Amino acid sequence: MHHSFPVGRCAFLLAAALLLATAGSAVAQSSADTEFVPVTDAMLQNPADGDWLMWRRTLDGWGYSPLDQIDRDNVGDLRMVWTRALAPGAQQGTPIAYGGTLYMPNPNDIIQAIDAVTGDLQWEYRRDIPDDVNDYLGGLISVNRNIAIWDDMIIDTANDDYAFALHAATGELVWETQLFDYTQNPARHSAGPIVADGKVISGRSCRPRRGPEACVIMAHDAETGEELWRRRLIPAPGEPGDESWGGVPYEERAHVGSWMVPSFDPELNLVYVGTSVTSPAPKFMLGGVDNKHLYHNSTLALDADTGEIVWYYQHLNDSWDLDHPFERLLVDTAVAPEASEVTWINPRIQPGEVRRVVTGVPGKTGVVYTLDRETGEFLWARNTVTQNVISDIDGATGAVTENAELVFSAEGQEVLACPTWNGGKDWEAGAYSPLTNTMYMPLRNACARMLATTAPGTSHYALAVRNQIAPGTDQVGTVHAISAETGETVWLHEQRAATMSLVATGGGLVFGGDVNGRFKAWDQETGEVLWEINLGSAVTSFPISYAVDGRQYIAVGTGTASTASLFGRLTPEIRPSAGNNLFVFALPERD
Repeated sequence: MHHSFPVGRCAFLLAAALLLATAGSAVAQSSADTEFVPVTDAMLQNPADGDWLMWRRTLDGWGYSPLDQIDRDNVGDLRMVWTRALAPGAQQGTPIAYGGTLYMPNPNDIIQAIDAVTGDLQWEYRRDIPDDVNDYLGGLISVNRNIAIWDDMIIDTANDDYAFALHAATGELVWETQLFDYTQNPARHSAGPIVADGKVISGRSCRPRRGPEACVIMAHDAETGEELWRRRLIPAPGEPGDESWGGVPYEERAHVGSWMVPSFDPELNLVYVGTSVTSPAPKFMLGGVDNKHLYHNSTLALDADTGEIVWYYQHLNDSWDLDHPFERLLVDTAVAPEASEVTWINPRIQPGEVRRVVTGVPGKTGVVYTLDRETGEFLWARNTVTQNVISDIDGATGAVTENAELVFSAEGQEVLACPTWNGGKDWEAGAYSPLTNTMYMPLRNACARMLATTAPGTSHYALAVRNQIAPGTDQVGTVHAISAETGETVWLHEQRAATMSLVATGGGLVFGGDVNGRFKAWDQETGEVLWEINLGSAVTSFPISYAVDGRQYIAVGTGTASTASLFGRLTPEIRPSAGNNLFVFALPERD
């Protein structure tokens, strides 16, 4: 049972004291509590090598662990050391590793604390989600991709539209704050928050049936849960960007969400978020195709103290549900795009100059974008997998021109759009290694016949799709290794099964899985597969690496995900099981 108001820290401590007086099991929890070392903002900004303290380990979104005990030479000796079943539902969770404990988000807003060495359960929190939530949120409510840690608390957002904090040592509720009344302004929280200088920063997928009010980025005080600010992603009348909706009434503007996890630059004090498509997607149904409909499919740099938009860049005026909310990689690098592989280049670039950039594949198109992260200036962009929705990007301004032949102009029109609405790229994260100054991206060769329609039973995007493998290949899955400096392809791995999330390590390796249950280790420099195991079910979680008492571990989860099912249908001969499990690997212990 939960409350509709914040729970004070003093009240929590009193409750804990009562438990100590009345319950023997609480004594052991209290003992763990006294040993817990609080996590500070300084630790989040510069974590110990053996810790994994957030979704991509660091606030720059790299998905990189500096641990190097497991390396190119010995990865073939990697062995499973324990496994544990997870709760049923769509399983895409990322463990946090700290103090010898894994904090694992399970489906349906269940969080577990698990001994990181043995796999034994320490505590479990099950949130009481009302039975009618799915009626308002419209699916995917079991997904819980990540959680945050700060001080002595595990912090998350839930699909009853609350933010909440648990005591990391016991799992007891410390505070909770209502974000929305889900019956009036439903918002889906498939991804959790980060903590940036003591502020819990969270995004969400705002459901289109109730208008724009839930389409916001929010900041809360990590200590108390008090709301600090909220930033609209759909401008209200009189706000900058209002004119970009072409006169569409405010209450009819919908679905520009930010449903993945932000990045944060503490020196610039900027939070970087990406946004999704409108509903409906075809713009002739929403004020006209010439309107930009800000701030959909954009990167926004927000002042972390106020939520004000410092700059934005729109990647696509989207008619095909090709969202752009994915990880933003914050890298300091020389910028020298190689014209033979990089299609769109800012002519003002001084080749070789070091810039603070935000880079990666932010959206489903699979296009790599590199922007100056202080100003938002466009630097360069290039294609990866087959895409036909963008015809040009102006190098001098960064303005994107969509393929006019594919922009819907009437209901009943059908086009072949590449990629499909599951990418290209989707929520499955890539990784960046400072050892090679290279990003590694799990991308898919898939397109779709798309029909603009409002017929009953079709999606709220006003689209019906029929997916297919991209023309000219039978390989759905890829890993693209791309230089952050030059944009050149360092290596390319292709395979039949669709690829999933990756992690890079200091041992010169990239670990990642696929929808066929194979979990692999690639050489960062060459792309050679050095190790592989069949985990039986699609590898749907975000892999991590951590260390306890000097021993390095690799952890990854399997289970179910809508993207895994979709890509599985493109390769019907691939028939994995669908078990939700957490697997942990390490090298054999020496005598």
